[in-house]
Amino acid sequence: MWYFRALHRRRIHWIARLGPAGGPQVLDAGCGTGGFIRALRAGHPNWEVSGVDISPVACAMARERTGKTIVEGSLLALPFADGSFDAISTGDVLYHLAEPAAALREFVRCLKPGGVVVVNEPAYRWLWSYHDDAVDSKHRFTRPELVAMFREAGLEVRFASYANLLALPLVVLRRKVFPPARPTSDVQLFPAPIEAMFSGMAWLEHLWTSRGWPLPAGSSVFLAAVKK
Repeated sequence: MWYFRALHRRRIHWIARLGPAGGPQVLDAGCGTGGFIRALRAGHPNWEVSGVDISPVACAMARERTGKTIVEGSLLALPFADGSFDAISTGDVLYHLAEPAAALREFVRCLKPGGVVVVNEPAYRWLWSYHDDAVDSKHRFTRPELVAMFREAGLEVRFASYANLLALPLVVLRRKVFPPARPTSDVQLFPAPIEAMFSGMAWLEHLWTSRGWPLPAGSSVFLAAVKK
């Protein structure tokens, strides 16, 4: 799906930009079935990548699909020693947690000095819809809210932006104005012309944000930070 391709590209860009040269040790926190790890492996085969997820089924699938070290565990009590990683990234996972700030503190504990945290999460409480009910959301965040949470955890924010600005009007129409008759998650593969349209919009946004220019709004909020 266009959404995940754009999300993976965004996360990888900022890990590479802020992380150490060479082959950093990267943890995908809440790795699911391993999609992001596969994207990392394809683009940066020299990076040492591992994953953690609370679901034993997802962990088994991720191991099979990636061939990487995948550990079953909670983001609220990561099963790793202090200072284990150069970078920790998570994509749309903290919003499932009752205490996302506690997960950020664990990220900081497991990072080396100067290590990188890259996070993407759903934006705006007012955008709550049938989709959030279907995927068991607990939060939708604003950029200032996540920035404050990062700083409180001991992270220095280097880039804070929204994402999917160009898609936002269509998201609002779908989720708030014309919801489906049988509501469920609408994160799914669309017909090729629609995928191409959204992919093009995502590339335009990437060309902008990769220069360090934040977007003023969007359906997601994205932060990249380093451990002080």
